[in-house]
Formats: sequence, structure tokens, C-alpha cells
Amino acid sequence: MKESKKLNMENLKKNLIDNIVWVLLLIGVIVFIILRPAYFNPFTNFNLYLNIPMQASVMGVMTIGLAGTILLGDIDLSCVGIMAVSAATGILLYKQNHVPVVIAMLIIILMGGFIGFINGVLIAKLKTVALIETLAMNTTLAGVVLAITRGRTITINERAYTVVGQGKIADTIQYLVIIFILIYVLMYFVWNRTPLGRSLFAVGGNPECARVSGINVDRIRIAAFTISGVMAGLAGLMLSSKMGSINSVFGSSYSMDIIAAAVIGGTSLSGGIGKVSGVLGGVLLLNFVQVGLQVFGMDSYYVQAATGLIILLAVLIDSFRIRLANKE
Repeated sequence: MKESKKLNMENLKKNLIDNIVWVLLLIGVIVFIILRPAYFNPFTNFNLYLNIPMQASVMGVMTIGLAGTILLGDIDLSCVGIMAVSAATGILLYKQNHVPVVIAMLIIILMGGFIGFINGVLIAKLKTVALIETLAMNTTLAGVVLAITRGRTITINERAYTVVGQGKIADTIQYLVIIFILIYVLMYFVWNRTPLGRSLFAVGGNPECARVSGINVDRIRIAAFTISGVMAGLAGLMLSSKMGSINSVFGSSYSMDIIAAAVIGGTSLSGGIGKVSGVLGGVLLLNFVQVGLQVFGMDSYYVQAATGLIILLAVLIDSFRIRLANKE
């Protein structure tokens, strides 16, 4: 009887940790409704809850790409640099070289994938440390963006371009939200229904065992970083079309947010553990908290401090999750 009760408690604890992000999101919604019912009541201000996915869309697309590299036990710190360089290149090709706008948009995504591929090759084949290599890549790309923009804001007013970030279906649902949802449906399928997804978990859990079982570890690592680059490029297209411009600090506010969202969503920094639904929950939680604090009139540095605390909480939860898994 005691053993059964202990087992039930362990299962309850594990389920709670696995879904902690959704528990925290629910608690956050309840707390904000109690503190500011007129604004956060979903029955009287449902538009707020429709607006959260739109605000989360760019960060969400980048986060799910990053999460794939964390799943391997690596990390991609070049996402923001990739999104900025890709968007800047595409916009300049359209404005200065008169490349058709659709081709320019495609180039943005493909360039993101190409830079991600380079990251993957350097990490997988040359055995560079992912943390250092991608940090160096991000720094390099930040310099390239500064050189391209020369500190100026480069605008693009072409409707065919800006419609991606500003257009709506039936004047209700933004295209950004549709892209956001489709990407998560696609990545859910990739992570859970394809050999690539199964290999990501296997390599992240134990690279040597994965290698012995016949998985090409280097190829999987390159694929993960390439996908991360594609998602960063797509995020660059989404954000630049939403803003109608790009500048030297384009997307820099996302650098820590995407890591926090992925980790608090249950993607373990040690690799091999993660869920697409958890990453989605992490993205929504972070955006909801940030919007909530802004509604209460908090200055930007308080919002940044709150984001830092969420990152710390995410790391602590991840540490607890690992200890719990080791006990089993």
C-alpha cells in the first residue's frame, strides 16, 4: 500500500513537472484577472487573449527552431543574428537589385537555413562547441547587419511583402498567427512522427548509443541547426514585414526570451527531453507575463527583470526535472 501511494506521488510529481508551464500560465491568468478584472476578464476583453498569439508569433517560430538544438544537448545562440542578416539581405536585394519580392522573401528563409547549415557543419564535423561557435556566429552577423544598415533604418513599403506581417484573414486573424500555428503543427509532426524526430531524442539522450544503433549523429546535428536557421530566417521575414523596416538592433530583444521559453516549456538543457506543446506553453507564458506587466504600467527594466527571473525559474525546474529522471 505504501509502495503504491509512493508510486502515485512520484507519478503526480512527474506529471506536474512535465506540464508545469501550463500550470504557471493558468496561475498567471487567474492572478491577473483577480488584480485587474476589467482588463483581463476573457468574457469582457477576449481580444487581449487573441492578441497574445499574434505578439508571440515571431518569438514562437524562432523558439521552436532553437528547441530542436537544445533537444540535442546543444544550443543555438545565433538565431537573432541569422534573422537580422537574412531579413536585411532580402530587403536590400529587393530595393537595390530589383529582385522580385516573392524571390526576396524566399531568399530570406533560405539564407537562414544556409547559415544554420554552416553552424551545423562546424559543430558536427569540426567538433566545435555549439555554445561558443553560435555565439561567435551571432557576433559576426551582428557586425554584418550594422555594416549593411550603417546604423540607419531601412524601410520596405511593398504591400506584397508587408501583408505577411500586417494582413488578416476576414479582417480577424492575422497571417502571423496562421504561420505560427502551422509551424507548430508541422514541428509536432516532425518531432513525434518522423525518423528525424526520433533521432533528435535519441542523440540528445545518449549520442554514443544513438551512433551504435545506426543513427548518423553528425547528419542529425546538421539537420537540427539547419532547421533552427530556417525558423530564424522565417522569423526575420515575419518581423520585418510586420514592422515594414529593419535596423541595426533588429530582433535583439528576443535573444534571451527564446531560451527562456524553450527551457521553461520543458526542453531540457541536458538534451533528450522536450515537447512541442511545452515549447508553445513557454512562448505563451512569457508573452502573457510581459503583456500583463506592461498593462500594470511597469517600466521596461522591470519587465526585463521579470524575464530574467523566469529564465532562472526555468533553469531550476530543468535541474529538478533531471534529478527526478535520474532517480527513476
